[in-house]
Amino acid sequence: MHLDRYDLYERTVQSPEKVVAFLRAIHGRSPRVLGEDFCGTAAVSRAWLKLVPGGSAVAVDLDAEVLERARSPEAHGRLERIQGDARAATDAARHAADVIFVGNFSIGEIHGREELVRYFARSRERLRKGGVLACDTYGGASAFRVGAIERSHWIEGAARIRYVWEQREADPFTGEVVCAMHFRVERGGEIVQSIEDAFVYRWRLWSVPELRDALAEAGFAWTEVRSELYGDPGLGLGVAGETSRSSFDATEGFIVCVAGHRDGVSPGCSPA
Repeated sequence: MHLDRYDLYERTVQSPEKVVAFLRAIHGRSPRVLGEDFCGTAAVSRAWLKLVPGGSAVAVDLDAEVLERARSPEAHGRLERIQGDARAATDAARHAADVIFVGNFSIGEIHGREELVRYFARSRERLRKGGVLACDTYGGASAFRVGAIERSHWIEGAARIRYVWEQREADPFTGEVVCAMHFRVERGGEIVQSIEDAFVYRWRLWSVPELRDALAEAGFAWTEVRSELYGDPGLGLGVAGETSRSSFDATEGFIVCVAGHRDGVSPGCSPA
């Protein structure tokens, strides 16, 4: 069984079904339309179609090759694939969404603050009443350290995928990082496939307060931070001005979801 780099990524890094449950919980109602920006293979969009009754999705990415992987008979008429820059490729009226998701740290593809605020403002225009934009990021004391971690995943055929996440460069003065992913497939103790530098990313690593400030400037009514990105979606609700800290207080590093709500007031807050 030969797996390409996208197969390996989906099998080791992503949990689309859990992300869909998480996004629906953040929205808090019954969202139907997902916008997945910087979508890659659109794994979250494909899971959305399976799990959300009557759901549809708009998946945007610059790379035509990865978008082609999202093509399927089941998605016909329910998944619109757009090849283009997610910062400008969608139309507010035609591509209106209940939830917009920027996953896999892809918000780091935007390197300037003015550009970030513009993207958030455009996204807010796309959102329907009650809509939410959510993006993930990482931080903590280890966020700008260079180094690597290795993890293993067993798959069918008694094969094991070892993948390495490497932070190759990191500049805390500019917020810029260079990260890479490497894969090795083993069967019976023998290496049957190896891909070095399967993916290399050059990101601006935005901090949690930077993202929240940019969302507020772009017009979002309130923001929250969730620490249970792949855990119980019912945990970790942060109201405006607060951060849920349940799963990262004692750790050097953390992954969180920062969400901006288009309108309304946060739970526990009275309207102004």
